[in-house]
Amino acid sequence: MKKLLFLLVFIPLVSFGQTFELTNGQSMIMIGKGKGQDGTINPYANEDYSFAIVENVGFIDFSIRIQEKGKIIKEILIKPEETKKVKLAKGSELYLDSTTRNKSIARVSYSKEHKPKP
Repeated sequence: MKKLLFLLVFIPLVSFGQTFELTNGQSMIMIGKGKGQDGTINPYANEDYSFAIVENVGFIDFSIRIQEKGKIIKEILIKPEETKKVKLAKGSELYLDSTTRNKSIARVSYSKEHKPKP
């Protein structure tokens, strides 16, 4: 019963991750350009803010970039086996940027709440 209650409370707060490959110095927009342009769907896009959880599941570094109205707000390098959680304001854009010509693999999911690691 406790497991079921945990799932019912936890599942709505975190979306399931989608995995993407970046190659040849590619940049890929995840959210922010509007309908039909997004690589992922942020289920909390209509909230004042949400959190993107970006995980490097490959062996090559890549970076993420957050932009608002065309201005770069933050750039973060993500090394293999690292996970970064970044706050996204409503209307901001999230990009994945390859740092090399080698293949990088990223997993992206979203959360409504920030829960720091214990």
